[in-house]
Amino acid sequence: MNKLIIFIFVGLLAQFIDGALGMAYGVTSTTLLLTFGIAPAIASASVHIAEVATTAASGASHIKFGNVDKKTVLKLIIPGSIGAFAGACFLSNLPGDLVKPYVSTFLLALGIYVTIRFLFLVRQQQKVEDKLEISAKKAVPLGLIAGFFDATGGGGWGPIATPVLLSQKGTSARKVVGTVDTSEFAIALSASIGFIISLGWEQVNWLWAGALMIGGVIAAPLAAWLVRKVPAHLLGVLVGGFIVLTNARTLLQMWVPNQSFHPVIYGIILLLWAAAIAFSVLKYREISRKEEAGEYQL
Repeated sequence: MNKLIIFIFVGLLAQFIDGALGMAYGVTSTTLLLTFGIAPAIASASVHIAEVATTAASGASHIKFGNVDKKTVLKLIIPGSIGAFAGACFLSNLPGDLVKPYVSTFLLALGIYVTIRFLFLVRQQQKVEDKLEISAKKAVPLGLIAGFFDATGGGGWGPIATPVLLSQKGTSARKVVGTVDTSEFAIALSASIGFIISLGWEQVNWLWAGALMIGGVIAAPLAAWLVRKVPAHLLGVLVGGFIVLTNARTLLQMWVPNQSFHPVIYGIILLLWAAAIAFSVLKYREISRKEEAGEYQL
């Protein structure tokens, strides 16, 4: 019972983060499930089954508030669904003990990427139009790659798709987050089908998936509130460092048998994380000061 309550909280926290950043529900949830010793394929399956409900709730909220570019959603969901299904089948046919360090390595790399991405996120002094455009030529490989890594790593759709779409000139960040979250419903559904076919219904722990689902659905409509209260780049640094720390624990236990080194490595990670958080806070204050002085045009 206590574990189910923890999983509900995990789903709640992960959806808050995902709703604010357009990424990290799968990465955060899978990372925490792996710390409980759950096999990577089962952990990823549980997360994606939960995401079917959470992404539906999140997508509905974004559509209601006009945060979605429907043309881009249609361009992304077909290649994304194919990539997610293939990734789920690939992961399900690998031994859990063999693939676990590689999944943790992938998640750790995503955590580092998310941290760096938001640590150095600077508001541009240019007018950003309320639009989102991407050609089919770019959408197909983006959907395939992001969908595949989302299924194999338990997360990756947002961390890959969101920054790529944000790199488009004149793109609205609001549209990117809403579009990525809405399109993720199809990716989660395709990955779930792939896992169920490959693993079988009996291998999925429906209580874990249900607990993650409950937490995520509760948080989905509240994510907009969190976006207004916490700066996106600061939240990105917080979740990125958390992902790095948690997956470093998994890798150290498997690859560094001498536990006397573990506290030193944890200390270095925590020190770097604290420095990144402090830097983000200082940068936020500086940007706020310049905005008040009229030096930034947003």
